[in-house]
Amino acid sequence: MKDIIKIDARSKNIRELLDDVKYTIDYYQREYKWERKHIEELLRDLTGKFLDSYAERHERTAVERYTHYFLGSIVISSKNGQRYIVDGQQRLTSLTLLLIYLHNLQLERADQVDVTKLIFSEKFGRKSFNLEVPERMACMEALYNGQPYDAGESSESVRNIAARYEDIEDLFPDDLKGYALPYFIDWLKENVDLVDITAYSDDEAYTIFETMNDRGLKLSPTDMLKGYLLANINDSRDKEQANRAWKRRIAELIDLGKEEESDVFKAWLRARYAETIRERKRGLNNGDFEQIGTTFHRWLRDERARIGLEKSADFLDFVTQHFDRYSGLYLRMRRAAQTLTPGLEYVYYNAHNNFTLQYMLALATIRVDDDLDSAERKIRLVAGFLDIFIARRIVNYRTLSYSSIVYTMFNLMLEIRDLDVPTLAALLYNKIAGMEETFDAVDHFALNRVNRHAVHYLLARITHHIEQQSGIESSFEAYISREIKKPFEIEHIWSNRYEQHWDEFTESAFNEYRNRIGGLLLLPRGFNQSLSDDTYEQKLSAYFGQNLLARSLNPQCYQNNPSFLAYVRRSGLPFEPHTQFRKADLDARQSLYRLICEEIWSPVRFERELE
Repeated sequence: MKDIIKIDARSKNIRELLDDVKYTIDYYQREYKWERKHIEELLRDLTGKFLDSYAERHERTAVERYTHYFLGSIVISSKNGQRYIVDGQQRLTSLTLLLIYLHNLQLERADQVDVTKLIFSEKFGRKSFNLEVPERMACMEALYNGQPYDAGESSESVRNIAARYEDIEDLFPDDLKGYALPYFIDWLKENVDLVDITAYSDDEAYTIFETMNDRGLKLSPTDMLKGYLLANINDSRDKEQANRAWKRRIAELIDLGKEEESDVFKAWLRARYAETIRERKRGLNNGDFEQIGTTFHRWLRDERARIGLEKSADFLDFVTQHFDRYSGLYLRMRRAAQTLTPGLEYVYYNAHNNFTLQYMLALATIRVDDDLDSAERKIRLVAGFLDIFIARRIVNYRTLSYSSIVYTMFNLMLEIRDLDVPTLAALLYNKIAGMEETFDAVDHFALNRVNRHAVHYLLARITHHIEQQSGIESSFEAYISREIKKPFEIEHIWSNRYEQHWDEFTESAFNEYRNRIGGLLLLPRGFNQSLSDDTYEQKLSAYFGQNLLARSLNPQCYQNNPSFLAYVRRSGLPFEPHTQFRKADLDARQSLYRLICEEIWSPVRFERELE
């Protein structure tokens, strides 16, 4: 007699799914691979759905009547008393990171919403995470306890977990950190639902997983858009021409990344046609911006008259001219974002800071009949503006989260759409001149728990810049790479020994001052660690064998070094050796770093583009 197969499927909210329930994954399961853009999309979807219902100043019990949000299904294999995740570990891991962040965010609040049992449980004095994977434990513990964690030599999953937690810290919207926070956490626990599909053997669990993913393959939005556009081209030869152009370009996009074929339409259609965006308020309808981001194929069909799609020739031109031109420029920018490309360096720098809106902004400026030189100059101008914008935001401790800047960037897009090169350069120059944030903030800028990535980036740009200007071979990619054998890490010039500085500081003041950027360098892992407890005088000779920013502390750097000394004279920067490193020395370096920042991110770049 054939065995009876038992499968349970039930809708559960996050509280029911995670409260005192343990999950694990088999060793053969794939790594945790979510990228920043996936976290950004999750947070945008969750917070947007919450704000659809949220109204200030009502009882929290009203959250029960808020709209629910469906987060998909998970497939579980229940065996030997354990629940193994077959499908859904990316979402469950990301939800756990979000819950850890929310736990830490509300530690000092009187109106805390308890989420601890959704993160871990405790038996016989032993605490274990509800998503229990041994190799991840140390990292998860550090994150939960608000401690820094160096994931440099860890597995891919652990490195991604540490990076995605930093992304959540950076991307979680400011408008939900105040009065609305407990309402949001209540809603997240009770009104966000998943379907838990549990089988009682691996075979059945994987059969369910394969059935859900393989059968009845749905057309993607790109496929549906292609079908609509080609169906409106009457001549068979024109239709075949459009089809060949489409297939060629889509193949290039897919080679670059599996999500590029949809991302290009979001960037292009927003850039060229979006006129409205939804404000983050209750009861408002989505604008062009949001509709293109979710259902661009449907939006284009609905707005065909506004776009100018009326007769067959319009549709042919749209595919063979407009799509071909803008997708080609998008590909060029995306490739420049992955590989440092002469003339498009700013695109690479912005991509390193996860600034995905740069593609939309650049495409907004380019007319379909612009020549390639004009198009690339416009890309450089926009990317150069964003490069300055990002750096100034960083040193002023201003967030770059999507929710905090999307309206500013959308309005900027409307302003710069179709501008010629001189007008665009003048407008962006004036935007920089009018920014509230300046590099004066560098005088007090310091490393903290949430800005390590940003500080590392600034030090890499500073080091790379002064080496380039001094005619020394230099690689920005090497300074930021985590893949090389000994990646560069942030080095504190002062060892963590207050007793060496008691005559100038209280202990708390020392800890704050030690983290100031003027007291930081980049050094290779291992070398950095070998110096950690040394005095400054012991470190100084070792610094001379490292990059130019470190060498410039040593008096020997100012002897028989004509290219560096020529740069010092040419720039007027106050480089000087430091045989000791007291408070006044750190202050001098802090001022030097500020002046280097002003040189790197000078608005003179806009004038050069007009030469």
